[in-house]
Amino acid sequence: MKIKLKDGSVKEYSEAMSVFEIAKDISEGLARMATSAKVDGELVDLRMVIHQDVELEILTFDSKDGAHAFHHTSAHIMAQAVKRLFPETKLAIGPAIENGFYYDFDREIPFVEEDLEKIEKEMKKIVKENLAIERFTKPREEAIALLREMDEPYKVELVEDLPEGEEISFYQQGDFTDLCAGPHLMSTKAVKAFKLTSLAGAYWRGNEKNKMLTRIYGTSFPKKADLEAYLERLEEAKKRDHRKLGKELDLFMMTDEGPGFPFFLPNGMVLKNTLIDYWRELHRENGYVEISTPIILNKELWLTSGHWDHYKDNMYTTVIDEEDYAVKPMNCPGAMLVYKHEPHSYRDLPLRAGELGLVHRHEKSGALHGLFRVRCFTQDDAHIYMTKEQIKDEIKGVTRLIDEVYSLFGFKYHVELSTRPEDSMGSDEDWAIATNGLQGALDEMEMDYVINEGDGAFYGPKIDFHLEDSLGRTWQCGTIQLDMQMPQRFDLEYTGADGEKHRPIMIHRVAFGSIERFIGILIEHFAGAFPTWLAPVQVKVLPISDKHMEYGNKVLEALRKAGIRGEIDVRAEKIGYKIREAQMKKVPYMLVVGAKEEEEELVAVRSRFGGDLGQKKLDEFIKEVKDEIDSKEIK
Repeated sequence: MKIKLKDGSVKEYSEAMSVFEIAKDISEGLARMATSAKVDGELVDLRMVIHQDVELEILTFDSKDGAHAFHHTSAHIMAQAVKRLFPETKLAIGPAIENGFYYDFDREIPFVEEDLEKIEKEMKKIVKENLAIERFTKPREEAIALLREMDEPYKVELVEDLPEGEEISFYQQGDFTDLCAGPHLMSTKAVKAFKLTSLAGAYWRGNEKNKMLTRIYGTSFPKKADLEAYLERLEEAKKRDHRKLGKELDLFMMTDEGPGFPFFLPNGMVLKNTLIDYWRELHRENGYVEISTPIILNKELWLTSGHWDHYKDNMYTTVIDEEDYAVKPMNCPGAMLVYKHEPHSYRDLPLRAGELGLVHRHEKSGALHGLFRVRCFTQDDAHIYMTKEQIKDEIKGVTRLIDEVYSLFGFKYHVELSTRPEDSMGSDEDWAIATNGLQGALDEMEMDYVINEGDGAFYGPKIDFHLEDSLGRTWQCGTIQLDMQMPQRFDLEYTGADGEKHRPIMIHRVAFGSIERFIGILIEHFAGAFPTWLAPVQVKVLPISDKHMEYGNKVLEALRKAGIRGEIDVRAEKIGYKIREAQMKKVPYMLVVGAKEEEEELVAVRSRFGGDLGQKKLDEFIKEVKDEIDSKEIK
């Protein structure tokens, strides 16, 4: 049999071999590092035996799929430790997630933080025991009988939901057996470094009508040094938590009266409006017009768009004059009506219309998280109407615009192309044209991207931009969605050069995504120390005493006339205290003014970036700061 490897080379074997044996034949080192594999694109265990010609990719922890198998095994080790220590505990689900794993448990006495240390200690024993992990399968009915015998009601429910005739897989390590699809490592020995990080409540199957379970989160690595580096990043992330900094810097607040509905405070509004001003400037330069559409529109619109059928569970609805209405979860259906209100010619296209629209989406209370997951947010939408011939050029234009936005803030990013999902509208031909248009534009721009099969929107494929912040975390913000369905559903038209009616192609796209979420990301990326152009307060004037207050106000007036956001500290406090307070608020510049400064019309400049910069003429300082703001420099 022939085994084609990822690098294109081919290995030939005369008899069936396991993936692990093939890895060992390639390299002893690779076999030691391998966690799982892909056989003809499907994730499998290293223990899988290959009998025929296949394409094979050996996976290690360094890959996303390879780390998945490692973390999944870690979850099983944790569950085994829990069952040894607290045998009455019932198991729910325990998947691998990004950067780690979790397991949901049902126990009469819920777990507390002190239990985590005991569980970790038992996990270390299980790793040391070097238990072989073995897979076996049973027919559905036998699987249910086994799980009932094990007294695992949640697992029984999972299997009962599967079709009859299904073969059910289990994994066993020593005295522990768990229902699982895998893949897993060969033994427990490889999980050398791990940490249980937190506890949380979680409803069974995510349904708030079901029982609340205890979820234990953890992370794991092949090496202790990697775990330590990750935990250091976690500690840094805690310091940068946008919820904590948002409160300290008076940016936004959340209330019990409106869970998931953020309140922006004056400083937060300055930050938000500065971002919006930049957005408007950028879009004017790129040939966009701006529109605004209503927040509430009737059911007929949402039936036409498809949202009533595909998205209703996430929508807030109401009744007006005995007619059903919905609060918009997206801006696009309203934008369709704007396009449709007047006739268009091919000479009008491409038509680029931007909208800063407030949208509402119902999120479960347990999913809410600061500005990252809210129930209302401002989406920086734009909809581009064009001919088929203009697809590639418009995709390139949007890609360049999004690149400009992310580069300005110092973000690196990677790109994913998401293809047709199972629950989709439209013909195969339309989807092929749309997907080829996106892929062709990326190829012509020589952009690196990965294909994310089946994760497109229900109306079209999309390009997602995943930005990387200063801690190396990734966030999905920008997106470009090519849509051939909505123009059909809304019967959009333009008159072509031939005088006939034609259907425009449409792009949905966002750069920030949600302005609120983007602000949360920026807070954590900059640790609240925004570049001067974004800082709510750019300069703080600090009079040494009340005698210098008049000159301090004169300095403040000059700053404001120059368009610089300034404040003055009028408190009867010592100057050292005022400086520390301004530093805590992460103000970019502090101007200390006393008798000498007043006499010579100077300011003593302290900078968040460079410390004490000495005395400067006020006009000179204003020019330097204006240049920094105008260039949107990041120091």
